[in-house]
Amino acid sequence: MKHQTKLDSREAQQEQQSDTRQAQQTTPLEFATPEELLRHDALHTPVPPTIAHRLQESIAKNPSPPPPWWRRLLGGSNQ
Repeated sequence: MKHQTKLDSREAQQEQQSDTRQAQQTTPLEFATPEELLRHDALHTPVPPTIAHRLQESIAKNPSPPPPWWRRLLGGSNQ
């Protein structure tokens, strides 16, 4: 009788594990447009620190854009 109980508990554990695995599997996502796919991917994909650092350095090297033509024309110096 004890042997049967051990088998039953093992079977129950195996069923729980297979249920857990099935629950962990994600359902496929569908996107209406490629842009939605890219937005979703960008939100869920972390940027590696080395890439983020290189990007910040690259952005810092770029000169600031010239003031708009209307600001130059009117002589606004609020920048």
